[in-house]
Amino acid sequence: MSNKNQDNEQNSEEQYRKMVEEKENHEERLDLGKVNMDRYATQKALDPDMHLGFHNVDISTLPSGGRFYPVGSKLAIRPAQVSEVRHFSTIDEGNLLDIEDKLNHIVNNSGTKVLSYKDILEEDRIYILLSIRDLTFPEPESKLTVKASTKDGEEFDAEISAQYFQLSKVTEEIEKYYDEEARAFAIRTKSFGVIMMRPPSIGVMEAITNYIKVRQIEKKQWDQSYLQILPYISLDWRGFTDEKIFKGEVDFHSWNTQKYSLVYRLAEKMRIGVQPEMLVPFGDEEVLVTIGFRDGIKSLFVVQDIAGELL
Repeated sequence: MSNKNQDNEQNSEEQYRKMVEEKENHEERLDLGKVNMDRYATQKALDPDMHLGFHNVDISTLPSGGRFYPVGSKLAIRPAQVSEVRHFSTIDEGNLLDIEDKLNHIVNNSGTKVLSYKDILEEDRIYILLSIRDLTFPEPESKLTVKASTKDGEEFDAEISAQYFQLSKVTEEIEKYYDEEARAFAIRTKSFGVIMMRPPSIGVMEAITNYIKVRQIEKKQWDQSYLQILPYISLDWRGFTDEKIFKGEVDFHSWNTQKYSLVYRLAEKMRIGVQPEMLVPFGDEEVLVTIGFRDGIKSLFVVQDIAGELL
C-alpha cells in the first residue's frame, strides 16, 4: 500500500474518531432525559436536538394573562438539570425564606432565556414551575398527586396540574384602571392623585426578602404593614435596593390612615393567580381538591413515587 493511501486511511480514521467524540460530548452535555413534546409542539416530526433545549411558553396562558409584561415579551423553559434538582432537594421546608430561594433557583436556571426570571410575576411562578416539572419528569408514574375524596367518600389520587387550577381575577372595580402602555394599574383617586400599582414580580419580592434577611442579621426592626403593600406599589425590581426600600419606609410613616387603608384594600383586590383549591374531574363529577404536597414542597422536583423504579 502506498504512503499516500496510508495517509488517506489515517486521515479518514482520525476524522471519524473526532466525529464520534464530538457526538458523545454533545450528548453528554445535553442529556436531560426523554421529553414528551406533544403538549408543547404543533408538529410531530421535530429535530431531536430541539427536545433538549428551551421550549416557548405562551405568556397569555399564565395566570396573569401576560398583561403585566412588556409588549413582545417571550418566555422559554427547559427541563431542570440534575445539579438543579440536587440543590432543590436541600430545601429547608421550615424556612420560608429558603423555600423562596430554592423555588427561584429553579425558575432562574430552567425558566427563561428571553424574559428575565425576575420579571416573572410571583403568581405566575407556580404555573411555570409545574411546566418545568412536566418537562423534567414526563413519565406517567412521576405525576404529582394529592389524596382526595368525592362527596360519597370515594378516595382517589388527584393530579396536581395547571389544567385543573382555578384562577383569581382582578375585580371589575380595579380592572377599569388598567393602563395598556404602563402595563400596570393607574388608579385615579380624589385625595392622592394617581396611584400606580401592579401584582408583584419575583425580582421585587427577592429584594424585599433580602432586605428582611439583612434586618434580621443586624437585629433591626422593620414595619410589617409597609412590607405588605410595598410589592404592589413597586413597579420594577431594577434599582430596587435596600436603601430605596428604607427610604420608602420612612416616607410610608408620613401616610395618614386614609391613604394606608386605601392602598391596602387595593392590593387585596389586585391579587391574581392560583386559588388554593383546584377542580379535578373524577367519574361524572368534579371535585374540589386542596392543592398540597403530601411529601412536602420537595416533591415538586424530588419524585414522590419510586415504585416504578423498583424491581
